[in-house]
Amino acid sequence: MTTAVVVGSGPNGLAAAVHLARHGVDVQVLEAADTIGGGTRSGELTVPGLLHDECSAFHPMGAGSPYLQTLDLGRYGLTWKWPEIDCAHPLDSGDAGLLHRSIAATAAG
Repeated sequence: MTTAVVVGSGPNGLAAAVHLARHGVDVQVLEAADTIGGGTRSGELTVPGLLHDECSAFHPMGAGSPYLQTLDLGRYGLTWKWPEIDCAHPLDSGDAGLLHRSIAATAAG
């Protein structure tokens, strides 16, 4: 049997491991962190109850990935979390410009 070692359990590593396993390859995934997920991990990094994504650039790509959608990751507990405010930019006045998920709310601000 063919074997493979995938280093890193981020979205790319896990996608590669699943693809190989689906094609009959015996796969071992190695991860240095305490939890799997790489850029898809979230955690309470600053205060209890406030979740931060640990690699913000990945989430939009993962949510829209045709390959990841074939894996039915929801059955394993994956849920995509979407904030009401996507980002904020501080202004010289002390206020901030906010990018809401709603175009109307963003424009109103």
